[in-house]
Amino acid sequence: MKSIIYKGAGEVVSEEKAVPAPGAGEVLIKVAYAGICGSDMFIYQGTHPRAQAPLVMGHEFSGVIEAGHPTLAKGTPVTVYPLLSCGQCEPCKNGTPHVCNTLKLIGIDCDGGMAEYVKVPADKVVEIPPGLSLKLGAFIEPVAVGVHAVRRSGYKPGDTAVVYGAGPIGLCVASCLSYFGASQVLIIEANPHRLDVARQLGFTVIDAVQDDIRAKVAEHTNGRNADLAFDCAAHPSVQNTLMDVIKVRGTAVVVGSYKKPPEVDLLKVEFKELTLIGTRVYTRRDFETAIAILQSGRIDFDKILTVAPPADAPQQFANLLSGQTDAIKMLFQLGD
Repeated sequence: MKSIIYKGAGEVVSEEKAVPAPGAGEVLIKVAYAGICGSDMFIYQGTHPRAQAPLVMGHEFSGVIEAGHPTLAKGTPVTVYPLLSCGQCEPCKNGTPHVCNTLKLIGIDCDGGMAEYVKVPADKVVEIPPGLSLKLGAFIEPVAVGVHAVRRSGYKPGDTAVVYGAGPIGLCVASCLSYFGASQVLIIEANPHRLDVARQLGFTVIDAVQDDIRAKVAEHTNGRNADLAFDCAAHPSVQNTLMDVIKVRGTAVVVGSYKKPPEVDLLKVEFKELTLIGTRVYTRRDFETAIAILQSGRIDFDKILTVAPPADAPQQFANLLSGQTDAIKMLFQLGD
């Protein structure tokens, strides 16, 4: 089968690999689309703390049942809830297995969906409802990240929000806020193409290079500043303004994963009585909500997606790392 395999730092290849044989309690999925996530880029650079080469990456994917599911027939469209929790630690026992002390993911700790076939535990399979394409089915996981971030923020209908970063996760967070009824969503981004896509999706944009971020947020909020700010960029420059664009007793949500610990102005957190929240992955409920958002058709997520064949994987990974691409979310088409 065609597979995209991480071989070591800076090396991804497209080559043939044997079709995996599912064991007891496992299902074989014929993959249609698989997306590149930020964590896949960490793997590609050789900086992910757990991923070991050789590895078939990919935890954002869709496909159809090939064999082994106890209730879903062959050909049923599905995606996968890729979190592998231990079930024994305190977070797992307390009903928060998404922050398991030893959380693992399909596509990071074992082979994932960047191949024509993948085997997964049967209880991780999520059916894609009729009318939702397999292409958008591969985008359920990133939208679920956005849903979870908004839930964690304590968002209330009518809130005003600032989102740093118009990458896949930033646009997912902004889209979820819009879907849930935010009165205004401002997106801060430096990349001209991403700014343009955010505009096309209906968001108010602030150019991180050309604009005075503090002044623009104040202007768009009538001097009140935002109820919520989401750091989806995970860039040190965000901390220069993050605490300034939030109103007194507002909330900052850290969504992106920093490569190095940033310097945070905790004095502003103290003086403005701000709430600082972390968010990690998603829950089963978030997956269900993400499917509903995609089904609604209210947001044109196709504007975010770029599709390439698996043979292009080495070049596409290199392009994403160098920034020499307009692709926001890259999907590989591995099947029909």
